[in-house]
Amino acid sequence: MMQQLTYNELAVNAVNGMQTAMQLEEQHKAETLSFLSSRILHTFVMTGWLHDNGVVNPLNRGTFYGHRNGYGELDGVALIGHTTLFEARSDEALAAFAGLAQDCTSASALMGEEKKVQQFLNHYVSRRPAPRLACREQLFEQREKQQIGDEIPGLRLATPADLDLVVKVHADMTLAETGVNPLHADANGFRMRCGRRIQQDRVWVNVQDDRLLFKADVITQLPEVTYLEGVYVAPEKRGNGFGAGCMRQLTNHLLDRSQAVCLLIKEQNAAASACYRKAGYRLREYYETLFFQRQN
Repeated sequence: MMQQLTYNELAVNAVNGMQTAMQLEEQHKAETLSFLSSRILHTFVMTGWLHDNGVVNPLNRGTFYGHRNGYGELDGVALIGHTTLFEARSDEALAAFAGLAQDCTSASALMGEEKKVQQFLNHYVSRRPAPRLACREQLFEQREKQQIGDEIPGLRLATPADLDLVVKVHADMTLAETGVNPLHADANGFRMRCGRRIQQDRVWVNVQDDRLLFKADVITQLPEVTYLEGVYVAPEKRGNGFGAGCMRQLTNHLLDRSQAVCLLIKEQNAAASACYRKAGYRLREYYETLFFQRQN
């Protein structure tokens, strides 16, 4: 069994040149946020979760780790867990995080900038099966408000009364994207997370006649950037400007609070790309998401 060193022992080891990944705790929150802030447009998910949940919280669905260089300074931070995210500024940090991810039995996906994910995989040896699915994704960004024209009525924040509609649609989207139905894997947890996001005023919907026509989840909301996921347009509303109109209205509202709004879509999703471009979004760069084999 690996020896569990204290934070102080790990810091001393770093100063002495023994570089080690360490589990972060609440007292490291300010230092961690400061490290991530230098590339906030790339670290927005981890930064947002740290602000929302703190360093140690089951809602993070993983563990935050830090890696220190020979001077005892952070040169890497990673969230290792259900969704693994990382920001590493040394090859040693990448190697340490890859080892931790490989040993994490709950790891479901790894997400990051395309080149950095490939570098991460260079340290990912064969003790665990290769990822079952790799998705190249496009990061779209909007920084300027767009002219709306005729507003689409009904766009609003979701309320607890919308929870069943949101859970059903979001579960269907997750199943289509990952091949895993979250209502089978963790129904209570999934419903709780959807409900919490609604309570935080982070879910936007358009509902007509008890039918969900549009949905978007605000995952991260920072002064520098707001990150959206789970954007949904009902099939009968696609291709006629409804989705782009909802996105323009929502984005204009979010730009009152953030300098930029961004979202990720699969590269092959031409319809979504066209919708977001119509709403004024521009391609910023490529990301990659890997979905791991489940471990017994």
